[in-house]
Amino acid sequence: MMTNEGFQKVYTPRKAVRVAVPASTANLGPGFDTLGMALGLYSWIEMKEAEQTRITLLGDQLYGIPTDKTNLIYKMAQAVFRKANVSMPELEITMYSDIPLTRGLGSSASALIGALAAANALTGHALPDEELLNMATAFEKHPDNVGASLYGGIVVATWDGQQANCLRITPPTELQALVIIPDFQLSTTKAREVLPAQLSMADAIYNISRSSLLVAALFSGKLNLIREAMQDRLHQPYRATLVPGMEQILGQATDHGALGIALSGAGPTMIAFVDRHSAKKDQLEGYLIDTMKAQGITASTLWLEPVTEGVVYYYDTETYSFMDIVKGEVRL
Repeated sequence: MMTNEGFQKVYTPRKAVRVAVPASTANLGPGFDTLGMALGLYSWIEMKEAEQTRITLLGDQLYGIPTDKTNLIYKMAQAVFRKANVSMPELEITMYSDIPLTRGLGSSASALIGALAAANALTGHALPDEELLNMATAFEKHPDNVGASLYGGIVVATWDGQQANCLRITPPTELQALVIIPDFQLSTTKAREVLPAQLSMADAIYNISRSSLLVAALFSGKLNLIREAMQDRLHQPYRATLVPGMEQILGQATDHGALGIALSGAGPTMIAFVDRHSAKKDQLEGYLIDTMKAQGITASTLWLEPVTEGVVYYYDTETYSFMDIVKGEVRL
């Protein structure tokens, strides 16, 4: 890893590390499997060398996840060690997450990146971030969520089955996000099953133009273009059948104060981009809740900040305990 001065930054192997990894939203409407953005919810993973493997999961968001060596975090850590030619078969792992599970906010991607990053930190960062991105994308099969969680900000990413490429841009300072999270889970597999095998040329051009416009609008801060730029014909019309109220919300949220709105990842969460200085923020929040309620769906809303930083490393793991994180006494 190169510093701004061009000198090689030297890392040393560690006995313990703690990482904080942001949540993410993917697609942003038209950018299916290519656009992502990091959001201010976090997964926290602490990883230590140990004499016997022990995995502790804290918080309701992680209920039902294995706590033996079939755990994904453990397995991905071992994949890093193999690539780095390091032997560290026994680990003490502790994890806590604020990110709702299987709701379209990148919970699996943040855990995956957290596992890879923490294990790599234990080796002294033997692998470059680009290799971690490739490993994560090979597992997820798309680079948008993992790229956002690794690098932060807004990412534009590609994947050819072997190599992921990812370019990060800084979110506009005026941009804020409001998510509405329905009280049910929706698996990515189910959300992909409803997608068509083929698209018309007209729909392909429609999405390419909107995706390109969205990247340009976010890069230049032209928030007035977001409404048009977040339109999509590739996946959202087909997935709308899986989320009651989604079609109405996508069609009307901009009339209630949203700059633009999209299904977040595979859903069922929807994410609205909002000008943080808008006078219609309360109106928009009320509209989203009321629309879901009219469909018989209970849902919650969260105002979230786009975050510019990806994985954050803490090498002094004794400064505060994991329970301080769980109780909300430690936040980024």
